[in-house]
Amino acid sequence: MFYQPGVTEHNLPHDPFKACVVPRPIGWISTQNKEGQANLAPYSQFNNLTFDPPYVMFSSNQTVTGTRKDTVINAEQTGKFVWNLATWDLREAINISAEQVPYGVDEFERAKVTKEPATLMDVPMVQESPVKFECEYHSTVRLPGNPPMGTVDVVIGRVIAVHIKDEVLTDGILDIKKTQPIARCGYYQYTVVKETFDMVIPGMSEDVLYGLEGSAKRNREAQSRDP
Repeated sequence: MFYQPGVTEHNLPHDPFKACVVPRPIGWISTQNKEGQANLAPYSQFNNLTFDPPYVMFSSNQTVTGTRKDTVINAEQTGKFVWNLATWDLREAINISAEQVPYGVDEFERAKVTKEPATLMDVPMVQESPVKFECEYHSTVRLPGNPPMGTVDVVIGRVIAVHIKDEVLTDGILDIKKTQPIARCGYYQYTVVKETFDMVIPGMSEDVLYGLEGSAKRNREAQSRDP
């Protein structure tokens, strides 16, 4: 089949676009507004951008009423947000926190998850999540969208602190089998990651390999050796 989005119809019962780009990491983002009210919401367009220094992004559509999401407003106004790893054990809480509720409603309480103080900023983290990033707001890229969703806000943040629970580490490696992260697929589908396999690109130089590993330490060491 072939179709042009916004130009020709795909003639399928459901739009296939989001089902093509899978699985997508979930940005379970916590923020706090200027009044000290906490917010927690998942975003299915989320990813890391680079590793040294580390940056992440999440993409947020406007609501059908044309308003911007609470997470975007809070991140821009306070300059802070936290990413919490979405896991299999927390799937129901994540789903509850996705519900659109009035501005200022505390999704931590609705989802029955525990607030944990961050270290470098005044934003609550999800205590039950095994991995958290404290992020400093960097910028927002605004993409034009079609009504009623309208503008899309792509929020970029620099990771300034990382929290990893000791129990999800095995021999110094973050163990997927212990964290069991969930990810978005198409339609109403999710998946859970339980298995991995390793592949090393043949013929690659050391600098490319440690870049693929995401080793900031080795990156700095290489830079110090450069004339």
